[in-house]
Amino acid sequence: MAINLELPKKLEPTIDQARQAALQIFRPISRKYDLAEHEYPVELDTLANLYNGLAAAGQAGAGASGGRGDEKKDRPEGYVANGGNMQSVLNSMWASYGDVGLMLSIPFQGLGNAAIAAVATDEQLEAMGGEVWASMAITEPSFGSDSAAVTTTATRDGDEYVINGEKIFVTAGSRASHIVVWASVDRSLGRAAIKSFVVPRDHPGVTVARLEHKLGIKASDTAVIRFEDCRIPATFLLGSPEVDVKKGFGGVMQTFDNTRPMVAAMAVGVGRAALEELRTLLEDAGVEIDYDRPAADQPAAAAEFIRLESDWEAAYLLSLRAAWMADNKMPNSLEASMSKAKAGRTGTDVTNKAVELASTLGYSERTLLEKWARDSKILDIFEGTQQIQQLIIARRVLGKSSSELK
Repeated sequence: MAINLELPKKLEPTIDQARQAALQIFRPISRKYDLAEHEYPVELDTLANLYNGLAAAGQAGAGASGGRGDEKKDRPEGYVANGGNMQSVLNSMWASYGDVGLMLSIPFQGLGNAAIAAVATDEQLEAMGGEVWASMAITEPSFGSDSAAVTTTATRDGDEYVINGEKIFVTAGSRASHIVVWASVDRSLGRAAIKSFVVPRDHPGVTVARLEHKLGIKASDTAVIRFEDCRIPATFLLGSPEVDVKKGFGGVMQTFDNTRPMVAAMAVGVGRAALEELRTLLEDAGVEIDYDRPAADQPAAAAEFIRLESDWEAAYLLSLRAAWMADNKMPNSLEASMSKAKAGRTGTDVTNKAVELASTLGYSERTLLEKWARDSKILDIFEGTQQIQQLIIARRVLGKSSSELK
């Protein structure tokens, strides 16, 4: 099936809404909350109320809560959807154009919401109390990118699961109302026994141990969370409770097919911000960027800008493709990893080169270029590092399993 990546007019209000939030709400307070690490951005409450109102009217919010959309409707042959995934990707992109850390801090738009939106039943949502702001807890002190190495356990006890373990680098972990926790229901069965559970943050047995001090996205809280004999209803398990050794843990891993394009979009957003600022600074310095002349015939700064912009365009299109495929019920694991790998690497390249080409202005706090360079680094790391994405892509292209290609 051919993919037309020209955005439909119905998505223009989505883009305009997020762009206005980026320029009028995020940018003016960006430096303030970069310097006031861990202080909650109260300005986001107003924005959250706006998004919740739009969601009630049938429009997606700024982050990961989209995706339930019209998936249950019958679709005629040849029908092309641009639904919750595309809206979430575009919102993430343009909100990050303002500030990545603030985008990750918008109430009720946590990364865990993507897992809930993709898997949770209406009955589960009702049991959770309706409106949920969910962070995602996967990484542990003993592992980073190898999600199959989960040691946190969830032991069945009647109508409950008892969760024990420690999670690190939980984005919005101290602010979100709920936490999507990856845990093993039977360590002897390996990765197939890894399931995801929704745990209320204020639940007995849940402790926010500390908040991390970070290089970037300082407006976003990143927590260490401990689970000690934490009992939750068995109905709070997302997906099937059955352990299928043959299938492995593909079910929980499918969450990444939704979240990786979103993270790619974040990198595209901050990359666009850096490119626009850099273009202004270069033009003010008398450097003309001419698309009608070969890059080799232009000043080195202009040639480098054209290279960065072309890489950015590729990352942008890959992100849209991954989201489009998700909306149209096409397997997109390969494309999700491709978008994340390309955008993550491009985001760091664009923002760091912008600092370099802007010289003393880029390295100072007179612009936001140095902040965007710091913020962009995490986008090449979380939700699967650059190396992990390339490994997944290689497995898909070569038709190899995880045991065959490590």
